[in-house]
Amino acid sequence: MIKSSLRDLLPLHLSSGEPFYRQIYTRFRNAIADQLLKPGDRIPSARALAEELGVARGTIEAAYSLLSAEGYVETRGQAGTIVTLGLKPGVHPQAEKILPPVLSTVTAKVTPIHRLTASQSLPLPFQMGLPALDAFPRKLWSRLAARTIRATAQRDMTYPPYAGVAALRNEIATYLQLSRGVACAPEQVFVTSGYRETLQLITGALFKAGDKVWTEDPGYMPTGQALMQAGVTPVPVPVDGEGIQVELGVQAAPRARAAIVTPAHQSPLCVSLSLQRRFALLDWATRANAWIVEDDYDGEYRYVGRPLPALQSLDRDGRVLYAGTFSKVLFPGIRLAYLVVPVSQIERFAAVSQTMFSGSPALTQSIVADFIADGHFARHVQRMRKLYGERRKIAAEGLESLLGKTLRVDSQPGGMHMILRMRGRRSDKPLAEAMRKDGMYAHTLSQRSVHHQVQPGLLLGFTNIDSAATIEALAQRILKIINN
Repeated sequence: MIKSSLRDLLPLHLSSGEPFYRQIYTRFRNAIADQLLKPGDRIPSARALAEELGVARGTIEAAYSLLSAEGYVETRGQAGTIVTLGLKPGVHPQAEKILPPVLSTVTAKVTPIHRLTASQSLPLPFQMGLPALDAFPRKLWSRLAARTIRATAQRDMTYPPYAGVAALRNEIATYLQLSRGVACAPEQVFVTSGYRETLQLITGALFKAGDKVWTEDPGYMPTGQALMQAGVTPVPVPVDGEGIQVELGVQAAPRARAAIVTPAHQSPLCVSLSLQRRFALLDWATRANAWIVEDDYDGEYRYVGRPLPALQSLDRDGRVLYAGTFSKVLFPGIRLAYLVVPVSQIERFAAVSQTMFSGSPALTQSIVADFIADGHFARHVQRMRKLYGERRKIAAEGLESLLGKTLRVDSQPGGMHMILRMRGRRSDKPLAEAMRKDGMYAHTLSQRSVHHQVQPGLLLGFTNIDSAATIEALAQRILKIINN
């Protein structure tokens, strides 16, 4: 425990140009190096230290995240956060080499191997693609996991089915029919380990080298990268306020093999594909004998009215493949996603999945199946939809109140991130780079476009902004960067 007064140990200098979270990080690091804090000592909770120092809780969490990422402290659940066991005084934890004794005489020729800590993936402020980790029902999840483990039989310990555990495929099919309007049978559902594996499965089953595939511009850059790695040529098609511009796609590549789109909330602009464009896209796919890959990565989270039905619900010719994920609804560490294929393609995808994949862990799939079957999944989605609407409002108001002269927040019907548009002729890249150096996550809208210029802006996740005080502290840090 900290034996001296917190204020004596962590004096914050208001006149210093160094952010508060960096000052706190430095004081803790020095205290550990000087052995004022020793391995195993428990440090105060973020809430307690924020109250003691009179700063926002988000400031403390940013400092703790940096300490944790560098290996100085580690989280022990209900036991709190402690100074990492085994630290040597005065030695940076990431500089310690893990080398077998037999190599001790040749360390000068060996590349250092750095210690990996479980905390290196902690979220940064504004990090995108993460659900509200603080709001996930961990106790409920633990009970379900324990129940599933106790019920494990010998048959559950063999290799998992290539296409996914039957119970989970059944639950996914039922959920999609009720909530997203996706008409499908369990046999059409293929469980994968994430969007990238889903795309690999589609590429292996439907595409060949030299094929052309429409992609959205601006869009999700890993999609185009994955296609190029498979020898497929992505054709960037411009996006406007109604989604992908189908007529421009037809002009650029009328005989493309497929189109990969995000109809519910376009990534990254968050606009919804209009009904007219949906019918135009389906009509093109039928005429060109092409496929449509619908990436519905966060379709559940719409804050203006009810979530829109999936594009697949309008498909009458079996041209749409529907891709979903549990990463945005539950948590990314679960590594589970799914793909719904047309009935005509079931056998093809079954054969390719057996060739390419070994199956996702059956235990995890069973826990998720129970989570859905017991009604927890639907209730969790409803709670998160309400929570995200509140957090987006808090984040947008907090940012605009301090940064309104420089940035404006786009109005969006849904999604899990905000777009901050740059006013005037400002570039988004210098500000994003400075924010990253200051310990915040920031991605530029301009870097999401391949050929077509877009108005500069920042992409910021808001799902883990837990209070007005947190966003105020973060906005102050951004304002300081802008003013400098």
